[in-house]
Amino acid sequence: MSAAGPAAAFGYSFQRPHLLRQALTHRSFAAEHNERLEFIGDGVLNCAIALMLYQRFPDLPEGELSRLRSSLVNRDTLHRLALGLDLGAAIRLGEGELKSGGAARASILADALEAVFGAILLDGGFEAACAAIECVYAAELAATHPDAAAKDPKTLLQEWLQGRRLPVPEYAIAGVRGEPHAQTFEVVCRIPALNIAASGSGASRRAAEQVAARLAYEQATRA
Repeated sequence: MSAAGPAAAFGYSFQRPHLLRQALTHRSFAAEHNERLEFIGDGVLNCAIALMLYQRFPDLPEGELSRLRSSLVNRDTLHRLALGLDLGAAIRLGEGELKSGGAARASILADALEAVFGAILLDGGFEAACAAIECVYAAELAATHPDAAAKDPKTLLQEWLQGRRLPVPEYAIAGVRGEPHAQTFEVVCRIPALNIAASGSGASRRAAEQVAARLAYEQATRA
């Protein structure tokens, strides 16, 4: 995938395309890599999400807002969003990192996504960065609710099913990629009674199960 692909997915057109190239460059590929942009991106992401939550929930106290932000700004969420954008196909990796499965590694994908947010901030300013973050996080923000944030997705899904007298979900590992020290787990969450099968990935089996559970919960509550 070319750099233009991810840029379009963010709803943004770069005036300085070299910033996007740098954001998608891992340190294993070149000396001018994305770590400084990731630092900037982490800051603008936290600020933008905080602002969106502040505006969306005007009566929510600070502690609750912080908890909601933590549920949205973390490696597992960033990894899942980056996978949905197919960002791994655009990241420039060194040969060794590429062969070891770096294009699917949670840390590399999450860092690259933050780096792109940082690149947009430098290229177009805070409002452009906020708009791109809102575009990427649209589904996550729509599904965010204070009552749900207090519980992890697996617990939330199980309680929702039990409240409707349905069997608890089934979790199964669909695959494991990468070297032993940097694996990515693929897990499927199945709810046979509702004909739902949701796949999630993460840096651990537990993280992947949580992602799969959240996606399954979203499918179930939309049905």
